[in-house]
Amino acid sequence: MSLLNAILDVALSAAPWLLLGLVMAGVIKALVSETMLQRWVGGRGLGSIARAAVIGAPLPLCSCGAIPTALAMYRGGASRGPATAFLIGTPGIGVDSMAITYALLGPFMAAGRAISAVMTAIVTGLLVGRTTPASAPANTASREEKACCASGCEGTSRDADETSEQGLGGRLARGLRYAFTDILDDISLWLLVGLLVAGVLIALVPPQQLAALGSGPGAMLLLAVIGIPLYMCATAATPIAAGLLLAGVSPGTVLVFLVAAPVTSLATLGVFRREMGNRALVAYLAGILASAVLLGLGVDAVANWWQLDITRQIEEVGELLPAWIEWLGLIVLTALAVKPLRRTFAAHLPHHA
Repeated sequence: MSLLNAILDVALSAAPWLLLGLVMAGVIKALVSETMLQRWVGGRGLGSIARAAVIGAPLPLCSCGAIPTALAMYRGGASRGPATAFLIGTPGIGVDSMAITYALLGPFMAAGRAISAVMTAIVTGLLVGRTTPASAPANTASREEKACCASGCEGTSRDADETSEQGLGGRLARGLRYAFTDILDDISLWLLVGLLVAGVLIALVPPQQLAALGSGPGAMLLLAVIGIPLYMCATAATPIAAGLLLAGVSPGTVLVFLVAAPVTSLATLGVFRREMGNRALVAYLAGILASAVLLGLGVDAVANWWQLDITRQIEEVGELLPAWIEWLGLIVLTALAVKPLRRTFAAHLPHHA
C-alpha cells in the first residue's frame, strides 16, 4: 500500500502545476512562430548562441520535436552554434516541465535546472560552432524525425504558417489544442512510467543505499551517460528525479540526470551527425557531458554552502495548494490524457479555419 500512496502523492503534487504548464505551453505555441525564431537566432558568436538557448528554453518541444525546427534554422542560414544551442536548450526545459519541477523538486532545483539547461546549450553551441561546417546540409532527417515523434513535430512549419494567418483568438485556441493533445500525447506514457519509478524509489529503495552511491563525479558521469541516449522528455524525467532525490541521491547528481536525459536521444544524435559531421557530434557529446557534470558539482557545492534542506522546500511547495485543488487537477489531467474523454471535451472547443 505504501507504493500506491507514494505514486499517488507524487501525482497529486504534480497535476495542478502540470496543467498550468500545459496552458502556458499552448500560449507560447500560439504566439511564437518559426519565422520569428529564424529572425531572433540569426548571426554568429556568443550573442546569437545565447539568444537561441534562452529563446528555446520555454518552448514546448521534446528533443525530437526540436529537430525539424533546429534544422530549418540551420538550413535557412543560421550558423551551427545557434542551431545547436536551440536543439539542446529547447527540450532541456520548458514551461510545462518548469512547473512540475517546482512542484516536485522545489524552487532551488527548479532554478538550478533552468540555469543548467541554458548553460549547457550555450557551452555546447560554442563548442560545435568551432567545428568545420559540413559541405552542405544533408536532407536525410525525415525518417528519424518521424520515428521519434508521436505527432507534434511533423507539422511545425505548417502550423507556424497557418497560425500566422489567424487572429489572436484562433491562434490561442490552436495553441491550447496543441498543448492538450500533441504535447500531452507525447508525454503521458513516459509521465506514467516516471510516476511509477518515482513511487518505487520513494517507497521501496532504502535511502542509505542510493545515498552511498549518489554523489561525486563518478555517479554524475554515470547518470549522464545513461541519460543521453534515452528518449525522455523533461516533464517525464522530473518524477524520476524526485524519487532519486527523496531516496538519498545528492541534488547535483539529480540535476545531471535532469540535464542529460531530456536534451538529446539516439534519434537526435543520428540526425545531428548526418547534418553536421563526426567532429561536431564529438563536440556535441563532450559539451553535454562536461557541462552536466560541472553544473552538478556546482549545485552540490551551493546546496552544501547554503545548507539547504531540499526536502523541506519540496514539502513547503506541496503545502501551497489545498488538497481539493490537487485532486481536481489530477482528475482533469487524467481525463485529458485518456483520448476518448479528451475527444469529447475537444469537440466542445471552438474551431477556427
